[in-house]
Amino acid sequence: MKMISFGTQHYLTTVRCLITAGFFAAPLSAQEKPANAPLAIETPATTEAEAPELTEEAEKAIERGLKFLIATQNKDGSWASGDPSDRGGGYAIAGTSLGLMAFMVEGHFPGFGKYGKELDRAKDYLLKRSKDSPTGAMGVKMYEIGLYTIAMSELWGMTSDPEDNKEIQVALERVVEVILRSQSPLGGWRYAPRPDAGQDTSVTAMVFVSLASAREAGVLVPTETIERLTGYLRDQAFDEQRGGFGYQGKGYTIACTAGGVYAAQLAGNRDTEWVSAALNTLENEPKMFSRKDNGHFYYSHYYAMQAMVQAGEDHYANWYPKIRDALITLQQPNGSWQEKEQDYPHKTPMAIIILGTPNRYIPVYQR
Repeated sequence: MKMISFGTQHYLTTVRCLITAGFFAAPLSAQEKPANAPLAIETPATTEAEAPELTEEAEKAIERGLKFLIATQNKDGSWASGDPSDRGGGYAIAGTSLGLMAFMVEGHFPGFGKYGKELDRAKDYLLKRSKDSPTGAMGVKMYEIGLYTIAMSELWGMTSDPEDNKEIQVALERVVEVILRSQSPLGGWRYAPRPDAGQDTSVTAMVFVSLASAREAGVLVPTETIERLTGYLRDQAFDEQRGGFGYQGKGYTIACTAGGVYAAQLAGNRDTEWVSAALNTLENEPKMFSRKDNGHFYYSHYYAMQAMVQAGEDHYANWYPKIRDALITLQQPNGSWQEKEQDYPHKTPMAIIILGTPNRYIPVYQR
């Protein structure tokens, strides 16, 4: 089995801040880079639109959101739904993973700075849950496994304690093995970590984004995994009539199109006709920016924002101000984006991640 590796040394914080365009420009299966190769820095083309920067209002919204997360962090370091009836302790794996990424997108990491202690607790919570897992699987659904994998990938090499990095590496490699052996022979993933569980485009997008993040951190990813993912998105999930993605055999949805575009881009299909068609559909979707009409508003925009980053500065420059202004309007007085206390724990951290896109601190959210 052919494997892809970019070395096992994770990038330091200062290097992460310098990584720019081109890392996923070619198909993953075609890239080969020695571990000691110098980091390539590309200058954005002068003909493209100037990328929007963070406004003062957006910065204030992010800071209010981070303060809300600090105020609502559980004693064990986790973030979870306020509904005690939720399975898996209120989806604490997903909430804690996203919570950590919300701080990392602003350049805050465990053990450093004013939020260092709180982020240490969140990191320790996830590592403990990993140690307690016999298989390395985390949470109650593949969504949580995917989000956890992204968090571990982006944390690896970014903590103040070298021993933590060793634990993160072990946890990350274990969960990636779970993902790899759970892929359907037809290329997708569904809710359960089993290859016979079927396929779901929404789950598949989340899981593959996590593999892209892990692979960028230095974890080996088989070429066959990427090829099967591309086959699933192109041949089974793509709705030619609408020019977007949907659940297998069930046509188009906004969330599936956003996630499908982003996953397909990371798999090296950025310049294909079918991905371009789906991107165009997404950009012209009349319900996209309506909280009322887009039933998975935060989830779909989490993907869509990164899809626009991958598509290039013109797409990004056009998209970001619209979602930025929408999110600022939707923020609650307490700093959260939760409409009610018992909401799933993804809305506030996803809103922060979207607003913080101009920072480009997290590699998988860069072009």
